[in-house]
Amino acid sequence: MRTETDCIFCRIVRGEIPSERIYENDLVIGFRDIQPRAPTHVLIIPRVHIASLSELRDADQSLAGALLLAAQAVAEQEDIVLNGYRVTTNTGAWGGQTVDHLHFHVLGGRRLTAMG
Repeated sequence: MRTETDCIFCRIVRGEIPSERIYENDLVIGFRDIQPRAPTHVLIIPRVHIASLSELRDADQSLAGALLLAAQAVAEQEDIVLNGYRVTTNTGAWGGQTVDHLHFHVLGGRRLTAMG
């Protein structure tokens, strides 16, 4: 069983660090990024500590689905569905991951440039 750690996102889950939560259920939390890259930039994280996408296991299928459904719900809530939005996750140092806690970025509110 995975346990909470002292990572910044686990501390947000526990309420030790303030965040602007805009979505939550029993499995995930969605909150605004403090350094937004788009008008809408929300992070979706699991309540349990999982270091990255590479750490998901077969037993995590419900959680993986909950993360993606949360991203969809946030996009609807933020009214960015009509024009489109992006959902990404960074995995590992070369993938640009800076916090070792699985998280998805929901970005929208303007035309986004191609990734590369």
